[in-house]
Amino acid sequence: MGTTAAQWAREELDALARQGLRRALEPLRSAQGPEVVVGGQRLLSFSSNDYLGLAADPRLAQAAARALAARGTGAGASRLMVGDTEAHHTLEREAAALMGTEAARLFNSGYAANLGILATLCGPEDVVFSDALNHASLVDGCRLSRARVVVYPHADAAALDGLLAAAGGRRRLVCTDAVFSMDGDHAPLQELAEVCRRHGAALMVDEAHALGVLGPNGRGLSEVLGVEPDVRMGTLGKALGAFGAFAACSAEVAELLMNRARPLVFSTALPAALCAAGEEAIAVMRAEPALREALWRNIRRMADGLRALGVPAEARSAIFPLVLGEPERALEVAAQLRARGVLVKPIRPPTVPRGTSRLRFAVSAAHSEAQIDRALEVLAALEVRVAA
Repeated sequence: MGTTAAQWAREELDALARQGLRRALEPLRSAQGPEVVVGGQRLLSFSSNDYLGLAADPRLAQAAARALAARGTGAGASRLMVGDTEAHHTLEREAAALMGTEAARLFNSGYAANLGILATLCGPEDVVFSDALNHASLVDGCRLSRARVVVYPHADAAALDGLLAAAGGRRRLVCTDAVFSMDGDHAPLQELAEVCRRHGAALMVDEAHALGVLGPNGRGLSEVLGVEPDVRMGTLGKALGAFGAFAACSAEVAELLMNRARPLVFSTALPAALCAAGEEAIAVMRAEPALREALWRNIRRMADGLRALGVPAEARSAIFPLVLGEPERALEVAAQLRARGVLVKPIRPPTVPRGTSRLRFAVSAAHSEAQIDRALEVLAALEVRVAA
C-alpha cells in the first residue's frame, strides 16, 4: 500500500533537490532566543520572528502552566461545541483592547485566520484585490474565498485605483501585509485606505510582522499611519512570543466569523493554556515599552552596520533581506555563516520569487549589541555581495 504516492513523492523530492529547493527540519535543542543549539552546535540566531524576545519569557510559561494545571492540555472540541472557555473570551477582550477595536476573534494560527477572514467576507460574486507580494496565507485565503482575485503590483496604490475602477463585483475587498515578511518594507496603507474609501471597498491588513514592533502602543503599521482598516489580523506567535492569532474588527464581523469562518468553526479550539500565555504576552508588551525601544535600537544598529558594508538597508522593520540570487548561492553563504557561528536560514522559492533567493536577518530586542556586531563582522569577513 502507498507505493504509488511514495513514487510520486520521490519524483517531486528529486526535482526539488535538483533545483536546490529541497528542505529539511532541524530541531532546536534549546529554548528560543538570540542563541540556540542546533545539531549540537551553539549558534547566534537571526532567523526567529521572536521580535520582543518573549518566546522563552518565564512569565508566559508560568501563565500557561497555571492554566494547564486548571484546564488540562486539550480543549476537547471546537469553541461552538464544548471547547470554549473564559480564557478564550478574556484573550479576545485583551486583543481588542490592544488593537483599539470593538472586538477580536481568535484563530489557531495566523494562516488559519487569513483563510477564515477572506473566505467569510467574500464569495463567488465578489472581487478580492491582493498585493503581488502578499504572504501565502493571504494568497490561499483569496483562492478559498472563490471570489475573483485581482493581483495588483506590489505596494502600488495608483495601479490598485485603476483596477478597482474597472472591476465589477458585488463586494470588493483589498488585502495586504502591513510589513512584508521577506523584504521588511511597508504597505502604503494611507493611500490604500483612500483608494478603498473612494471605491467603496473594504480593507484587510495583516499586521503579523508589525504587531509589537511598530506604533506607540505596538498596534502595528495601521497605528503609525492613523489608518483604521475594516479588519486587522494580528498574530500571537511572533513579537508576542506565544501562539495563535486574532482578527481585530467590529462586533458584527467577529460574530460572522464565529458563524462562518471554517478554520474556526471546524477546528478544535486553542487550549486554555495557550490563551493564558497570549494574555500574559499582551500584558507584558503593554507594560514594558522598553522592549520595543530595545528592539528599535538593535534595528538601527543593524541597518547602520549593513550600510557600512555596502548592503542596502533601512531601519523600517526588524527584517533585513540580503538578496543573493540563486538558491545555491543562498545555501552557500548560509553554510559559511553557520560555520562561523551565525544561524541565518536561506530563503528560496516559492517563498520568494525566482532569482531572489536570500538570507533573511531578523533582529530581536533580546540581541545584545555585541551579538549584532558579531554578525556584521562575520558578513564583513565573508565579503558577502548582494545581487544587483
